[in-house]
Amino acid sequence: MFKTHYTIYQIDAFTDKTFKGNPAAVCVMENWPADELMQNIAAENNLSETAFVVKNQDRFEIRWFTPTLEVALCGHATLASAHVLFLYYHVPGSQLHFHSQHSGDLYVSKKDDRLTLDFPVDPIEPAEPPVELLEAFKKKPLEVYQGKTDYLLIYESQKDIEECNPDMTLLKKSKARGIIVSAPGKKAHFVSRFFAPGSGVDEDPVTGSAHTTLTPFWSEKLGKKKMKARQLSKRGGKLICELKGDRVLISGRAVTYLKGEIEV
Repeated sequence: MFKTHYTIYQIDAFTDKTFKGNPAAVCVMENWPADELMQNIAAENNLSETAFVVKNQDRFEIRWFTPTLEVALCGHATLASAHVLFLYYHVPGSQLHFHSQHSGDLYVSKKDDRLTLDFPVDPIEPAEPPVELLEAFKKKPLEVYQGKTDYLLIYESQKDIEECNPDMTLLKKSKARGIIVSAPGKKAHFVSRFFAPGSGVDEDPVTGSAHTTLTPFWSEKLGKKKMKARQLSKRGGKLICELKGDRVLISGRAVTYLKGEIEV
């Protein structure tokens, strides 16, 4: 039986150390395979995201899949994709242009070993969340907002974020892509965690796309355009975020964990 072979990379994003940050799989392909195949590959990888990239003239089309569904935007897997394209495909220049069907034009620039995402801001509004969402957390948030796909819950302190242990069954009923919890940080301007059981990921280690929501929020709260952020998952991640008009710059590093071949 004839089988197709694809090269696959596993990259730890938003870290400079293997086994930290957020792992993402990246497949650079000549043409788009069937959606079912991409979803099956993502499920087999069982990572929070698998990115699929196809070159289209002077830009790269990109799509992202969790183990259970396709998502509209993913930051760490885009950072991982840029790492792969610069390092293994030797794409010239210092900036990559990605395009996503649901999130439009995305850019990643490279300076030394740091990569910077250039993503659109996720506008948020105060929200009345589903009862199940609030019941999932033992402590009531100070404020609740809603963006395009996520809820943002604001707490008083970093300790509140560290101690979050939500009921994933209840969170899954919220019908949101994910739930961001955030507070002022001790060694960073703000800290966060990201829960997405409805998208097949109980807790995401480092969520670049969540910082398109967090950056404008904390920029207004703190009166700063450029901030240091930490995501307080078990693996942990460090980001530098900057608000530039209706765009957010999110910077971090990435390291390769694995290069292999898929046979399907």
